[in-house]
Amino acid sequence: MGFSLSEMWGHMGWPAITVAAVLLVMGMASLTVFIERLLTMRRSRLDSAQFAAESGGHLREDMLETVIEEADKHPNGHLPRVVRNALATYRHARETADVSQLSPAERTRRHMERYMEDVGADLRRGLAVLASVGSVAPFVGLLGTVLGIISAFQGIASTGSGGLSAVSSGISEALIETALGLAVAIPSVLGYNYLSTKIARDEAALNGAVGEVLDSIEGWAERELHERELKTERPGGQRGRVA
Repeated sequence: MGFSLSEMWGHMGWPAITVAAVLLVMGMASLTVFIERLLTMRRSRLDSAQFAAESGGHLREDMLETVIEEADKHPNGHLPRVVRNALATYRHARETADVSQLSPAERTRRHMERYMEDVGADLRRGLAVLASVGSVAPFVGLLGTVLGIISAFQGIASTGSGGLSAVSSGISEALIETALGLAVAIPSVLGYNYLSTKIARDEAALNGAVGEVLDSIEGWAERELHERELKTERPGGQRGRVA
């Protein structure tokens, strides 16, 4: 028997082929998730950077509608979606009454706390596949190794001798499955760690941006309250009293 991979594959039994096929599917799944996440994050960063450049100086109460319209032009960016959601929520809260007597700014803050959890889940979408493949693939490869050793012992039993020709097929199956399991698991773990680091950085940046937007909204609310108090004052500077 030769030692080329094609010949080894041709001499593998159906249990080893099944394990190898499962490992290949797991490898393709992890590669697909990794590439999809990279492309999604790249599109999000480009749209977010363009949105920030276009509307960086427009975050004023009188420009609220303009910023929302600009955010709608960048649907692939997480930053535009977060800013739009915060401003749209504040606009809706300001125009509607709330039975809990919460201020529009506080209602917006509570809504964004829940919304940011959804954003984090969206950023981490698919990472469970990489984590599962990275942790399970070595064990699947180990299963193939055990099946290869069983095949080697079956070769010994069928020939009645322990020569190399009797066990070479089973040993090659075991080594191939072990190598394939590690070849699938190692890139998956590296990809998971790489994406986790990038996503954590993006999440921190988005949380910082949300904090700035909420601070601006609270500033608008305080200024509106101050102006309302000034309108209730008399020309002499004294507040009106109920007779």
